[in-house]
Amino acid sequence: MAINPADRIIVALDGMDPDQALDFAVRLEGLRWVKVGLELFVQAGPEVVSQLRDQGLRVFLDLKFHDIPATMSGACRRAAALGAELITVHACAGSAALQAAQAAALEGAQISGQPPPTLLAVTVLTSWDEQRLQKELAISQGIAERVPALAQLSATASIGGCVCSPLEAAALRSQHPEPFALVTPGIRPKDAAAGDQSRVMGPAEAIAAGASHLVIGRPVTRAADPGAAFSACCRELVSRSERLS
Repeated sequence: MAINPADRIIVALDGMDPDQALDFAVRLEGLRWVKVGLELFVQAGPEVVSQLRDQGLRVFLDLKFHDIPATMSGACRRAAALGAELITVHACAGSAALQAAQAAALEGAQISGQPPPTLLAVTVLTSWDEQRLQKELAISQGIAERVPALAQLSATASIGGCVCSPLEAAALRSQHPEPFALVTPGIRPKDAAAGDQSRVMGPAEAIAAGASHLVIGRPVTRAADPGAAFSACCRELVSRSERLS
């Protein structure tokens, strides 16, 4: 059964206040998934997750938890209770924190009657390039080494997927077959500006590389016609599927 391309695309509601986010989401025809990041969550609070779900949307809660195991587990338990289906944690928090977060998320969902969420471990943010990573953080590993190492750490801790740039998706998919999720920001359709992203790829290419979901923000939300921009991304994925069939 073919997957609806809209199920693959998560639109990031970054840079919007709560009213703007809710209005934008309800007006974007065909939208299935939205990303709630730090800025929107800090302003709107947990209620925005419930409000978006009430609009029939699935929520990727991208707060990138990174703390001691007790704090991460408490945060993930509460995030899962909100009904967020994808929740980010930082892989570099380490195995003990990842295991605690995973167990707590499942517990929080079960107690509140919500679907069990998938935790996503952030590997290396897509805004980083290799030179800055090594110079500013004194990390001797290159990105091509560090991302797989963090992905493996996460998989061993029973985390359900990773956030990675699309440039690392093929290598990770070869090591971690589905249902391990690979969620890729840094998606830029043809002619879209890269902005502050350093490691980018087009939608169809990212899916071909093994991504399970694509996070697309400004190319849709700041387009002159967001609906047309979203539809164009969906059509690109449909065209790729038809070429392969």
